[in-house]
Amino acid sequence: MAMASLQRFSSQISRTPSLKSIIRSTTTSTSTSSKKVSDRIVKLFAIDYEGQKREIIGLSGHTLLKALTNNGLIDPASHRLEDIDACSAECEVNIAQEWLEKLPKASYDEEYVLKRNSRARVLNKHSRLGCQVVLTSELQGMVVAVPEAKPWDIP
Repeated sequence: MAMASLQRFSSQISRTPSLKSIIRSTTTSTSTSSKKVSDRIVKLFAIDYEGQKREIIGLSGHTLLKALTNNGLIDPASHRLEDIDACSAECEVNIAQEWLEKLPKASYDEEYVLKRNSRARVLNKHSRLGCQVVLTSELQGMVVAVPEAKPWDIP
């Protein structure tokens, strides 16, 4: 039954030249422009607030926040808003010095959010927002420290 449906569908495609070219162009463009998931894996090291070093896995193109939440280091419910204008720095992390130089400079908005939510109103030079750090293959092996959640960040 399923085989007969497949044969009917393939015969319809062969009789419709425009549909055939659309399908061909769609399959070739997606296979050449997208990488396999295994090629996008970025392995990182995260140190939790108890001092335990853990290897975590993220994907290039995703944020550091997504990798940390997927690996249970940041509670996803604590970071409800993706918009930096409404951010309260719940995803603040500290990045080792050698890796800071490989990251794009923090935006004005990111620095503002970090200063605003700092207890001393002084920016820690290692602090970044996990939601603003986009993973790339160059960040393979990066070391980040996840501080203990502030009392007002716990849902």
